[in-house]
Amino acid sequence: MRLRVRYALLVATGLFASLSHAAGLARQNSEPWQHYPSRFVAPVGAPNILLIMTDDVGFGAASGFGGLIETPVFDGVGREGLRFNRFHTTAMCSPSRAALLTGRNHHRVGNGAIANLSRDLPGYTSVIPDSAATIADVLGAHGYVSAFLGKNHNTPEWELGAMGPFDHWPTGLGFDYFYGFNAAWADQFAPELVENTTQIEPPSDPGYILDRDLSDRAIEWLRRRQHAAPNAPFLLYLAPGSPHTPQQAPADWIARYAGRFDLGWDAAREAIFARQKSAGVIPADAVLTPRPAQMPAWDSLSPEERRVAARMMEVYAAQLAFHDHQVGRIIAELRASGEYDNTLIIYVQGDNGADIASRNGSFNEFGAFFGEEPELGDLASEIDLLGGPRAWGGYPAAWGWAMNTPFAWGKSMAGQLGGIRSALAVSWPRGIARHGAMVDRFAHITDIAPTIYAAAAVTPPDSFGGVAQLPLDGQSLTAEFGPRDAPDPPRTQYFEMLGSFGYYADGWFIGTAMQRPPWDRTSPAPPAPSRLVDYPWRLYNLADDYSQAHDLSAEQPARLRAMVEAFGQVADSNNVLPVAGDVLSLLGPGMRPLALAPRTDFTFDRSGARYPAADIPPLRGHWRIEAVVETDAAGASGPLFVQGGRFTGWGMMLKEGRPVLLNRPSRDPAKHGTARAQAALPAGRHTITAEIFPDAAAGRFAARVRFAVNGEPAGEGTLPDSRVIANPAWLGRWGLTRLVDDPAIPAACQCRVEHVTLRLLEGTIS
Repeated sequence: MRLRVRYALLVATGLFASLSHAAGLARQNSEPWQHYPSRFVAPVGAPNILLIMTDDVGFGAASGFGGLIETPVFDGVGREGLRFNRFHTTAMCSPSRAALLTGRNHHRVGNGAIANLSRDLPGYTSVIPDSAATIADVLGAHGYVSAFLGKNHNTPEWELGAMGPFDHWPTGLGFDYFYGFNAAWADQFAPELVENTTQIEPPSDPGYILDRDLSDRAIEWLRRRQHAAPNAPFLLYLAPGSPHTPQQAPADWIARYAGRFDLGWDAAREAIFARQKSAGVIPADAVLTPRPAQMPAWDSLSPEERRVAARMMEVYAAQLAFHDHQVGRIIAELRASGEYDNTLIIYVQGDNGADIASRNGSFNEFGAFFGEEPELGDLASEIDLLGGPRAWGGYPAAWGWAMNTPFAWGKSMAGQLGGIRSALAVSWPRGIARHGAMVDRFAHITDIAPTIYAAAAVTPPDSFGGVAQLPLDGQSLTAEFGPRDAPDPPRTQYFEMLGSFGYYADGWFIGTAMQRPPWDRTSPAPPAPSRLVDYPWRLYNLADDYSQAHDLSAEQPARLRAMVEAFGQVADSNNVLPVAGDVLSLLGPGMRPLALAPRTDFTFDRSGARYPAADIPPLRGHWRIEAVVETDAAGASGPLFVQGGRFTGWGMMLKEGRPVLLNRPSRDPAKHGTARAQAALPAGRHTITAEIFPDAAAGRFAARVRFAVNGEPAGEGTLPDSRVIANPAWLGRWGLTRLVDDPAIPAACQCRVEHVTLRLLEGTIS
């Protein structure tokens, strides 16, 4: 269990205070208490910290870095402080966040890949160890108060159940307050929200959207802190899910970008490149890398395909711009409260490069897990729904490539700058002497924690909570805050993500070439060479070749070999090896522990409370669902048990009194299944059972459903594809809503559900 070293602050009631004063018990002087534990006090003048990190944003997306998306708040932070144009992440979400929070390399803190792809190896468990105290831990021990708003993707999947354990939730990692979601993504209109460690429902406001809610909560927390602890500096970490898929935004913000991307991704990339040079974001001799052959030219699309693709990019742009506007509200609050001047703002524009995981984009991202890749023209009839509450999609990969201008490729590729280079802006009116400067020093996401500690005059502890601490891997960037008169310090840094490698050493960089496009989920992963030297390495002199355009491996083989050897040594010492690159195999069953104790029966009560996905057992093979319900009249309709909801899911329901089992793994109607009992139920109390077992004669993933009511057979049916039932990890909660393609079923059941039991009939959960 993670050890905490902070004591809760005890706040006496006004009544007790007045009684104490009347009795002459109030302390008259400021002499220290003899036996009460003392409170931690921050260093004099310690700055507040506002740390922001967006999700899946390319280096060339934001207007402050030459992009076509208006981000005036991010741009303003850079104008009032510094912009870093050689800042690097890890190429993927959970690893970048773990490195940000701890200041250590991501494999050293168990986050070699996203939490959903963890495996039983030291560098990949998804567990941040007690030996890597977070910035919230360390600052808290020095008098800071802290809040975390937004996306938490650093809690192991098997610890996300309603009963925890909570050691690796945000409140177990040092934060005093958490409000957000525990997942890779969130529906902006209907997120699965958590407050501290409790699952909660989003507000019922019809205009609700998550990014506005996060800023509302941040402002509310700042005001509470101003009242309760005005002398304690704060750490506020804002980590939105935007603009990660599902790409969604308010309709009026999408309308602002109407027509702006009709020029297409090829012309957009050229326009961004010109703007970057004009603004001094990139060197004048930088080269624009070519479009990968695996991505189509914009001119090759039909007019209908262009219209859909342009709309998808309008949604992405609107989502990023809307989030930036919400950050502006928080900064306005700091100005109004008088705390802006002593607030260090670190605005990381992207936890990795822009996403390139879908070749054609999508209306419903869940289909990708079932090998579905729609053609752009197929979505034309639903173009007006894109970005709204009935769509869960994203743009085509070529838009991500354009957002990563001038670099090649994007997210998940550790050997390509498009995957690991992000824009960074930092301001601190009281602490940064340079304003609007462009910093071209190599920087890495592990540098954020050391920078915060240096600014706060805090020395990272050798031991925390009785546990010896790993040394920090990053370097403080505070030398850039004053006049710049010293050369860049020597620097090396390794990169690895899902079998893609990179290594930086004082201006030189080696990276492995792309072997399979990220959207290719059907062809087998290329076999991993037995020796590191046999990977497809490329060599670049980034000091002279800013955009990684010129491979020098054939010209300098000795340097390449030496750097590969150096990479191997650092990879070994950082728990990088062995690596794995097949995402789908890592998602499979048996790769990680489960939250639920070994047993066969799982009963859910009638409270209607949300159950996280971790509390639903994997339903494979032969199993049964049983619901005990009571109806006042025949013909009742509504869900009895639903996991998932609008975009993917399954459930047992009543439809006009008739028991029904629905399965909607994706948008493909051929995979949809509906099994129905023979007759409607009369009024009264009933036990409804559906027994599900494989039906190989009907198809590879087919299942047979056999109904019973009050112990008597009630009919049978077939599900052509039962895979969502078999793998619920991505679905979220039960009881969310009706399934979208059956609007005749109301969102709330017209009956009373006493309880629902899931029973595994082949073995036990393990």
